[in-house]
Amino acid sequence: MAQIVKMPKMSDTMEEGVIAAWHKKIGDKVEAGDLMAEVETDKATMDYESYDEGTLLYIGAEEGESIPVDGVLAILGEEGEDISGLLKDVESGGAGNGAEPAESNAEAPKEEAPKAEKKAAKKKVDVSSIPAKIVRMPKMSDTMEEGVIAAWHKKIGDKVEAGDLMAEVETDKATMDYESYDEGTLLYIGAKEGESVAVNGVLAIVGDEGADYQALLDAEGSEGDEEVVEETEAEGDTQPKAATDATSASPEPAAQAATSVNGAENGRVKISPLARKMAEDKGFDIAKIEGSGEGGRIVKRDVENFKPSAAPAPAKAAEAAPQEKAAAAPAPVIPQAVGEERFEEVKISQMRKTIARRLSESLFTAPHFYLTMEINMDQAWEARKRINEFAAPGKISFNDMVIKAVGVALRRHPKVNSAWLDDKIRYNQHVHVGMAVAVDEGLLVPVIRFADTLSLSQISALAKDLGGKARSKKLQPNEMEGSTFTISNLGMYGIDEFTAIINPPNSCILAVGGIKETVIVENGEMRPGRVMKVTLSCDHRTVDGAVGSEFLLTLKNLLEDPVRILL
Repeated sequence: MAQIVKMPKMSDTMEEGVIAAWHKKIGDKVEAGDLMAEVETDKATMDYESYDEGTLLYIGAEEGESIPVDGVLAILGEEGEDISGLLKDVESGGAGNGAEPAESNAEAPKEEAPKAEKKAAKKKVDVSSIPAKIVRMPKMSDTMEEGVIAAWHKKIGDKVEAGDLMAEVETDKATMDYESYDEGTLLYIGAKEGESVAVNGVLAIVGDEGADYQALLDAEGSEGDEEVVEETEAEGDTQPKAATDATSASPEPAAQAATSVNGAENGRVKISPLARKMAEDKGFDIAKIEGSGEGGRIVKRDVENFKPSAAPAPAKAAEAAPQEKAAAAPAPVIPQAVGEERFEEVKISQMRKTIARRLSESLFTAPHFYLTMEINMDQAWEARKRINEFAAPGKISFNDMVIKAVGVALRRHPKVNSAWLDDKIRYNQHVHVGMAVAVDEGLLVPVIRFADTLSLSQISALAKDLGGKARSKKLQPNEMEGSTFTISNLGMYGIDEFTAIINPPNSCILAVGGIKETVIVENGEMRPGRVMKVTLSCDHRTVDGAVGSEFLLTLKNLLEDPVRILL
């Protein structure tokens, strides 16, 4: 009996898998343990080995296409077995058990039938004979939702070989190269430079020169609701015929212009359903929107670009205006400032979008509280001076000392080294310290792994290397993943103290201020000294005030007597 093979969840964040390669074709025999396909997940390209035996009767997606987790990857059964019932159930959205879907459209109006038939016909477009393939936008990082085309290295008509650099894609983490896995002629590009493509969206089409790639796009349904042309009546269409005749006898110039630009005929306006919904939501009169689609049809971009003109003042208000002017007292002469209001709007980068989304989720989801402590840095200052007399080749920074001290303190306070996972709390037994690095477009957080076990010179070398990669956009996704605690240091900018937003899924982030000379009162006597303020932001779901305070006290003791961090 035939059975459906579903797409497994191959990573904790995987939502869908892209078929990188099939190692079996329809009609092949499959044994348990056979390599059936290579599946590209959000983390890596992985092998899928069969758990079942039989003949491969159906594949759920061609190479380069995606399948959601638990979607139909393939169907195995006996050679020649009839799987039409299973396929029908799959196409209707069923569970694959052959059950017929309920007839929910029995009472649908008859005039809807042509539309349904048209949609059904569209779903059945056969593209198997077209010698071309859709290249989809891959998921290049664990948080990537879309990619912006930074540069195309191929243009339409160019020959593409496997391994050729096709484009540079700006993700939320870095700008990365996209190399082709396919060969052929570049027939279509899904977005121009500076435009975005959603993950698994159409990046390009590669195939034989002259291939009908438009059929692939039609089957993909890439234009959504804008593909369906709907003619709707303007608001004035329901007027009695006599009123319509009267209006047509003395047409207003504005109405004539609107009719001529949007393809309106006899009071009817050509407009897509999506554009009509958007216009209704914005309160726009569709009769005044100029259509740029076929035959003057109004589409989504026309509504987005439409700027409604200022409405004329009511006649009654216009008549009352002279009377108000006459009654008003002469206004005093007030000096007017002379100048020009100017601004620049810059398109949001993928990195900035991700920062906005993740930190908003953190601040409004995790209940933050803050603990601030002042640390005497006199001994740390002297210790750093002595260490740098022998350190080679690089110098140790105060930030390196803070990272090391944090690593040691986390080892002693595992409750701070935790993460909230909705229905459970994870207490990490390893210490990976994230280091916030400012870049031109926002903030990146490279991770120093096992920071508690590293020496100061090792931490210094890693911090310099990762910081340089972050600023030059050369960080790899795996170098920014897995932090258990984060440090944000603004001391080099002269900031005394600040509060930071927790970097999820961490429970805490340490905001480090600058070291400044001040007067210290000790044993009733005043003396000059150097102090540094730190503020610990805590997620109250996982860390209580006493726990956070004990961690800060340990950190203070380590930095005030830095020999301890070397033990």
